[in-house]
Amino acid sequence: MTEQNSLIRTVLQHRLAWPVATLVLLLALNAAFNPTFLHIEWRDGHLYGSLIDILNRAAPLVLVALGMTLVIATRGIDISVGAVVAIAAALAAAMIGGSLVVKDGAAAEVSRFPMSLAIAAALAVAAVCGLWNGLLVARIGMQPIIATLILMVAGRGIAQLITGGQIITIYYAPYFFIGGGYLLGLPFALFIAAGVAVLMYLAVTRTALGLFIQSVGINPAAAHLAGVRARRLIVGVYVFCAFCAGLAGLIISSNVKSADGNNAGLLLELDAILAVTLGGTALTGGRFSLVGSVIGALIIQTLTYAIYSMGVPPEINLVVKAVVVFLVMLLQSAEFRAQLRSLVFRPVRGEVRS
Repeated sequence: MTEQNSLIRTVLQHRLAWPVATLVLLLALNAAFNPTFLHIEWRDGHLYGSLIDILNRAAPLVLVALGMTLVIATRGIDISVGAVVAIAAALAAAMIGGSLVVKDGAAAEVSRFPMSLAIAAALAVAAVCGLWNGLLVARIGMQPIIATLILMVAGRGIAQLITGGQIITIYYAPYFFIGGGYLLGLPFALFIAAGVAVLMYLAVTRTALGLFIQSVGINPAAAHLAGVRARRLIVGVYVFCAFCAGLAGLIISSNVKSADGNNAGLLLELDAILAVTLGGTALTGGRFSLVGSVIGALIIQTLTYAIYSMGVPPEINLVVKAVVVFLVMLLQSAEFRAQLRSLVFRPVRGEVRS
């Protein structure tokens, strides 16, 4: 019995225990209110179902959360990722073309520039945005929240300049495959997110990159004295974070077949930060978990699905989301759990302790 209690205590103390438990609870809640929630069927060569839809919708958030994880691990923050999403989507849409061409009475798939060039340009511009943030933080010495706030505000303006203040509709069908296509029966966006996640995991576990990121996040000065090029590393994680946001912008614009400079990626930075913290990454830097960030993104998307499927009024859905996130963060706090245990198991007055 003692060994069993010790095992349970060890499991509960794992950093991913509460995020996984929260995700399972949300899935069970959805299944309770929707009998077909767990049902997956094969139709027209694809897998269909609520779980597949959640994974597909969560792909952009997973990408942004993965990039945000490395930034937060180095004691930084990037609140401009939503604007970078809008910039990348707007540039890709503008380069591919926003006009429908009709030839011989039939709509023709015409792209202003080759799709590969449009995608490369969008991702390159997103990386440049990250480079700008990284240089402001690492070279100029600005506080990360202030440095990225500049691009958060200006980025929306840049995106609207690219789109001319209008919503650009995309008519080029091959572009739709990025966010709406299927590969091996699963959404292609899921493969993009999974590929980035696997490459990041291998990079931080099979190389010294993970150790360098942790050392910079724990003590930048000591890391610099130990030979770690902290400034270059910080610039690199901001570039990578913006690159992930650019990928998310391509998926989102492809999925909705349009680009809106004003609303694309709106508040995505807040969901990404929530996903990272739900996954156990410390906002103080150093400790981080890529797997936890993926679980955190799935928690947010599953919670959003539950709120809408249960008919919660739209005007209070953000309040419900905030309450759930607040409770999960409390449960992840070791200090709060210790205080809770002391209250629950506090000896009754007059009780003789053995």
